[in-house]
Amino acid sequence: MKRTHTCGDLRAAHVDQTVTLCGWVHNRRDHGGIIFLDLRDRYGLTQVTLDPDICGKEVHELGNRVRSEWVLQITGKVTSRGDKKNPNLATGEIEVFVKDLVVLNKAETPPFEIAEHIKVGEEPRLKSRYLDLRRPTMQHNLITRHRVTKVVRDYFDEHRFLEIETPTLCKYTPGGARNFLVPSRLHQGSFYALAESPQLFKQLLMVGGYDRYLQIARCYRDEDLRNDRQPEFTQIDVEMSFIDMDDIMDIGEGMARAVWKTILGVDLPAKFRRMTWAEGMLKYGSDKPDLRYGMEIVDLTDWAPTSGFSVFQKAVEAGGVVRALNAKKATEILSRRTLDTLTEFAKGYGAKGLAWIKIGGDPSKAESWQGPAAKNITEAARIELAKRMNVEDGDVLFFGADSFKVVCATLGAVRVELGTKLLKLARGDDWQFLWIHSAPAFEWSDESQALVANHHPFTAPYDDHVDLLASDPAKVLSKSYDMVLNGNEIGGGSIRIHDSATQSKVFKALGISDEDAQKKFGFLLHALSFGAPPHGGMAFGLDRMIMLICQSDSIRDVIAFPKTQRGRDEMLDCPTVVSDRQLKELALVTAAPVVAKA
Repeated sequence: MKRTHTCGDLRAAHVDQTVTLCGWVHNRRDHGGIIFLDLRDRYGLTQVTLDPDICGKEVHELGNRVRSEWVLQITGKVTSRGDKKNPNLATGEIEVFVKDLVVLNKAETPPFEIAEHIKVGEEPRLKSRYLDLRRPTMQHNLITRHRVTKVVRDYFDEHRFLEIETPTLCKYTPGGARNFLVPSRLHQGSFYALAESPQLFKQLLMVGGYDRYLQIARCYRDEDLRNDRQPEFTQIDVEMSFIDMDDIMDIGEGMARAVWKTILGVDLPAKFRRMTWAEGMLKYGSDKPDLRYGMEIVDLTDWAPTSGFSVFQKAVEAGGVVRALNAKKATEILSRRTLDTLTEFAKGYGAKGLAWIKIGGDPSKAESWQGPAAKNITEAARIELAKRMNVEDGDVLFFGADSFKVVCATLGAVRVELGTKLLKLARGDDWQFLWIHSAPAFEWSDESQALVANHHPFTAPYDDHVDLLASDPAKVLSKSYDMVLNGNEIGGGSIRIHDSATQSKVFKALGISDEDAQKKFGFLLHALSFGAPPHGGMAFGLDRMIMLICQSDSIRDVIAFPKTQRGRDEMLDCPTVVSDRQLKELALVTAAPVVAKA
């Protein structure tokens, strides 16, 4: 007999019905001959009871042998639990008295208990991921992922987008993210790349007249991993024709509002805050600022030369900047030991140190200013600083004095460390969305000692900046926009270049010769010459979005079968070496020694 109900279905209205349930044994309890089993599936838990007077001796003895994670089918009568009901369980009003029991499969003792209160390391969880997936948190996360994806598809369908699949095997184009290469057996010595995104294909779809495109796309990047990054990931990929930046941002906001309302019951603002890249770097030291707490960074570069503190003065003389932030009422929380630890933390972002001042009393009195930097600042500079930083008793000031890049990175990171960890000002359910737009088109790469594209080389510059592509590309601002949530970039995009002349100028600004441009992107330049419409789009990181919605610390907890931080699949034990025969078929030779698994 097939199951009639799931383990989360039964309520008081089902009392006296005969039902069949299937599921896993969550736990087993023997109370003086009566056996209680909690039967579990992804829908919930139901208590089933084996009373020998009802189920008979044979079934009762079978129940005695049952252990955790065995797969059972039970048939029995739904009975009210009366005043013994469990208010913490959706099915807590009832229990099922078993009449028949079938063992569908036995189970070995699991390497860890399938329970929320048990703390299990990530390695054993990933090694036996099929068991980890039985845990309620994992099931909640993956169900949430399904629901979000459905909301997204429905939303874009209502707005006349077409879902179109693009190739995963594509052309290798060096210069962007590091690609995974796939050798071709039929074209030996040649390689495909796994698509790092559908970027070029969706632009070509715009040329083809498909003015509203959507894809829930799988993407691949051979990059170093973090808690919010995987070698293969999923993005919500969108492109539109005949639009401007505001149109794209409005569509993106609408999607976010639909998801948060449907999944969390949260009404997001009718309009998200918008901020230029320059403002984000100035006020928060970041192009993805967390707005759940204050501590805006204040520019003190004009104040520094008269401060009396040589460290600040020399930084400005060298062409750098001096900035500071105020951690309000933080003196009691930030001990000297914590401040020393924070100083070492700042050095990890390129700073030589981290100047700080504690205010322990009336700010108008010099003796209330404590710390290494305090004694070096003149009285007049201290009075001006107190005014600019809105200093009060209990505040702690932190300073950055270095190049623009180092100060932004340092104070931006210190601000996040204070807000999220040390002062614990950030709430997980405080949803602060904003757009960061108009970033520089290019940034300097210390690694390649050249300009590289900030977003990608297909991003359109502002119209009045096109001439700067040849004369001063570092000053070019782009029609780019990133959606930021609580310090996380969850989406990014741009208006694209839709004419081959401007695209060629961008390639030249990046040091790509006409010959190389034709070799790598000739198909795109050719397509743009056949009436490409003005277009733009963006991509949302689905994994990262689900991670935030589920308030998880890692995207690995919202992906069914993720890789480790070292890019390994512990369950499948891969990547692995291949046989000489396979290498020969692909005309490959490996110079790498066989090494032990990391």
